[in-house]
Amino acid sequence: MGSQIQDIEQSQHQVSGAGGAVPGWVPRSVQNYIDHTEMGIPIRALARKQGCHASTILRQIRRVETLRDDPLVDGVLKTLGGKAVSVPVRRAPLDRAVRLGTVAWASDELADAAQLSIDGMRILRRLSETGAVLAVAADLEKAVIVREGAAGQSTRTGVVDRAIAEAMALKGWIVAPTKGRITRYQITAGGRAALADMMARDESLQAGSVNDVDTGEISKAPRRIRYGLAESPLVALARRRDRDGERFLSDDLVHAGERLREDFEMAQMEAEVAQGWEQFLATLRENAMTDPIVALPAAQRARTRVIAALKDIGPGLSDVTLRCCCFLEGLETAEKTLGWSARSGKIVLRIALMGLKRHYAENVDQSGAMIG
Repeated sequence: MGSQIQDIEQSQHQVSGAGGAVPGWVPRSVQNYIDHTEMGIPIRALARKQGCHASTILRQIRRVETLRDDPLVDGVLKTLGGKAVSVPVRRAPLDRAVRLGTVAWASDELADAAQLSIDGMRILRRLSETGAVLAVAADLEKAVIVREGAAGQSTRTGVVDRAIAEAMALKGWIVAPTKGRITRYQITAGGRAALADMMARDESLQAGSVNDVDTGEISKAPRRIRYGLAESPLVALARRRDRDGERFLSDDLVHAGERLREDFEMAQMEAEVAQGWEQFLATLRENAMTDPIVALPAAQRARTRVIAALKDIGPGLSDVTLRCCCFLEGLETAEKTLGWSARSGKIVLRIALMGLKRHYAENVDQSGAMIG
């Protein structure tokens, strides 16, 4: 699918009256498909309007039609098609078919372009990890990211709105090799390329968040991850064995760390913490955290959960927890930065994860027990 829909040049369809515009992330081929199948615009009229041959539009329409076997793609196409309406535009030079080729859509049923960019980077980073899949059930409004371990155990690492999952499938970022009642999607080459672009742009925007412009010194904030990693530090540490041959980190401890990371990424706190690392920890210790002025409800709730968890485990453990669980900083790097002796960080991190596990067990909410 990733190779089938790569023509993602966008063209907004202007709409008058109560309608809106086709979302900017919708590929041009899909717009042509909706215009032809739902609006009844002839292929030749679309070709004249876009300055291409009619066979090009025909191939795009046939290509999109073959993708309807995918439940996520079929769902978003039904939404787009169901919201297509004819809105006459008074422009004499254009023929009637093209004048009627406008689409209105409901913003509450389709993913927003800005939210797709934010959630897309978070989700694609998760799916880049070894053994990670996006599981989608036909009768659920949410999808879940699950990572399969070496021993066959499954760890839930994220929850995704169905609208976001549908947009990612339509753009060719994820694909399902097989279909069933529960469909499992994997990241595609196009998804990895999109992730690299997103993270490169994000790094460019945050380039000055770590360097001190006035002094030229480097702060003690952890370095940002450049591109998606195959595994997180917790997964690597979980493979280690103790003297008795037992795994150093159990599945429930890894799950606690992954849950904190999920909330941290949903709250979009990375830039906030990196820009003022010491100040963030100081206000956390002093119980003087303030809420951001502007924040989406879901992001605000996730931020509240992160702060509550970090406060509960205490100031001595929140630093290493943030570094290893949220910023994916390696243990050796964290030990050097914090001035600890070699191989002591894993002990402290395990104690912190035990505190996180206890916190989540004592503070069960709907978001934590929704799926998985």
